[in-house]
Amino acid sequence: MITNVLVGLFIALILFLLFRSKRIKSGFDVPVTFPENWRLYLLKEVNFYASLNDDEKTTFESDVLRFLKRVRITGIKTTVDDEDRLLVASSAVIPVFAFPEWEYSTLHEVLLYPDLFTEKYDFSEQDRNISGMVGSGGVMHHVVIFSKPALHQGFDNANDKSNVGIHEFVHLFDKQDGDIDGVPLLIMKNQAIMPWLHLISENTKEMIAGKSDINIYGATNKQEFLAVASEYFFERPKLFKEKHPELYDVLSTVFRNDWAESQVGDNKLKRTIGRNDRCPCGSGKKFKNCCMKYD
Repeated sequence: MITNVLVGLFIALILFLLFRSKRIKSGFDVPVTFPENWRLYLLKEVNFYASLNDDEKTTFESDVLRFLKRVRITGIKTTVDDEDRLLVASSAVIPVFAFPEWEYSTLHEVLLYPDLFTEKYDFSEQDRNISGMVGSGGVMHHVVIFSKPALHQGFDNANDKSNVGIHEFVHLFDKQDGDIDGVPLLIMKNQAIMPWLHLISENTKEMIAGKSDINIYGATNKQEFLAVASEYFFERPKLFKEKHPELYDVLSTVFRNDWAESQVGDNKLKRTIGRNDRCPCGSGKKFKNCCMKYD
């Protein structure tokens, strides 16, 4: 009898924890409507967002708010402000923008570190060289870690085809089928695994031989190849399609959008807004009489 009671209590505890984990809240007071100063920041700093049409921007903003409501963002020996939150959320939204109501179901928290870190999550040692990591095992299973400076740098340079935020969230996208293995669920469903692996192999050979403009880190393994190629796909879609048409076609299927042919422009530099320019928020007023006060 006592054994049965203990088993019952154990099962009840497990169900409670599962129930609670599905309803985890971010701990941040997320605004009901998207603030104008947030919109202005995205226009200036997130090239992907700035290149969308008005309806797409509204969808992007809703996705950002939904992400921030569910996922906690915590600074480890560093502060976390709205700009940090917006860049983390944008990194999460970009890879799954074409997937309505997407949730990173295994993710509960994003940690921001003040600098690069090691595989043991240490940012005080001299040989640290990691800018982002999806946690694995134990307490880190539901966590993603970013170097805060590296996260910002990924959005600062519109030409480098690299973005650590997008990179790590592509790993989580890859994890949809249970494993981070470089073979997303859509490729498995379409039974295109062997052609995809062949593409990875051929491109990896070119990268190692110095005949490719894809970041050599992508030659590490299949999962890093997917993440690195996806950074390029989202950061410079037109150039990626020109240089790597076969890869572009596959990733267009995986991410359900042909960004090179849509409103998302390639290498669109951040906007420089003059005081007397029309405000980018759409109010019709001059920038100095509108959102400039938030800048």
